[in-house]
Amino acid sequence: MMIYVIAIVAAIAGFLFGFDEGVIAGALHLLHAQFGIDPVMEGVMTSAVPFGALFGALLAGRWVDALGRRKVLLAAALLFAAGAVLAASANGIAMLSLARLVLGFAIGMASLVAPLYISESAPPEKRGMLVSVYQLAITLGILGAYLINLAFAGSWRSMFLFGAVPGVALFAGMYMLRDTPRWLVTQNRTREARTAIASIRGLPLGSVRVDAELQDIARTAESDKGRGSWAELFGPVARPALVVGIGLFLLQQLSGINAVIYYAPVVFREAGFDSASVQLMATIGIGVVNVVMTVVGMALIDRIGRRPLLLLGFAGAALSLGMIAIAAATESTALDTLAIIGLVLYISAFAVSLGPLPWVMMAEVFPLNVRGLGMGTASLANWGFNFLVVFSFPLMVAHLGLGGVFAIYALVCAAGVIFALRVVPETNGVPLEDIERHLRSGQPLRTLKRAPAAGEGILLGGSRP
Repeated sequence: MMIYVIAIVAAIAGFLFGFDEGVIAGALHLLHAQFGIDPVMEGVMTSAVPFGALFGALLAGRWVDALGRRKVLLAAALLFAAGAVLAASANGIAMLSLARLVLGFAIGMASLVAPLYISESAPPEKRGMLVSVYQLAITLGILGAYLINLAFAGSWRSMFLFGAVPGVALFAGMYMLRDTPRWLVTQNRTREARTAIASIRGLPLGSVRVDAELQDIARTAESDKGRGSWAELFGPVARPALVVGIGLFLLQQLSGINAVIYYAPVVFREAGFDSASVQLMATIGIGVVNVVMTVVGMALIDRIGRRPLLLLGFAGAALSLGMIAIAAATESTALDTLAIIGLVLYISAFAVSLGPLPWVMMAEVFPLNVRGLGMGTASLANWGFNFLVVFSFPLMVAHLGLGGVFAIYALVCAAGVIFALRVVPETNGVPLEDIERHLRSGQPLRTLKRAPAAGEGILLGGSRP
């Protein structure tokens, strides 16, 4: 089915996201040996990716509406390949930091547009699972980076250069695909939109279902006529969606996931794994857990819904981070096993829930006319806090110890339980147009309910014209 091809191609951007963030873990000790890096230089180099992504997400939020989803992903693919080549040829930390800034810019663009591209193409009943393919690709990218680190253990240049391969693959794949029906409608390219819907759904052009979907998209686009503005984004209709988008990414990043990904070998060393090779193998094991549990999350997201999965994820992450904090704070070798169990449980909770759900919901909740702007703003928050966590982690560990840092992350996850209960809506199975109608109805976003089956009435908070 065409929608799966679309999801897989767009998700290559997720693989690149994970690869370019994870590859630094295995390269750090080689870079230390060759260039001599102090903690500040290390923080600048590793945080160059999220810093670049800040600007990539900000600009993509505008470009995605003006140029289309497809063209922005094509541009990101070129930047991925160029950044990988530049990193591999770096002659010092300054040039490597610049290369990672370019890669970060590409990640910021792609992390906004790829989930949007999938979400606007997917049928409502499969949207959560299909958008989660992007998060699965991130975990595969992280695992792939760890395996490349192992394969090229003596050459950091080869590690970075490998990232050009999926960059070229993303460009080739997107070149052969169309833009989304929703964007095509906003550009008055109705014939192309009809063709895109028919292709994605596997239906003939004259199908009643194709015409019905096209008409629903067109009605919503007509009510949203005009380019979205900042005033509209922060206005009463879109503001609840903005709170959900920014809030979920804030909590996701402050749960400490990128500190674990970037500095996993350091975490294992602090837990008592002295050999660099043992640390890397243990890190690969964590990468495998991340992939497997992401698949579990994909199987659950459209079955049990977004909110229950978020509650499970935040509660599990708070508990497991608390275990790590206790083990690290006591510095007892007898508790090393507790720390490792806590780390595995944390990765599991994150992969099932906190990893995919912010990306899924960001691509669902915003009205069409401010969707690019809203997702750009949510992504900006994501990368801002990503940068803060990655840059601050080595400094925080130096001053608070690993136990103190993980205790802070545990408290953030506990706050996430409250946020999920009081703010987050259940968007499972709800068409994007119905989510927008609910926002415009003035009812609280968290009261959104799944569209009833045919003959069961209308969606609470909105009516189908």
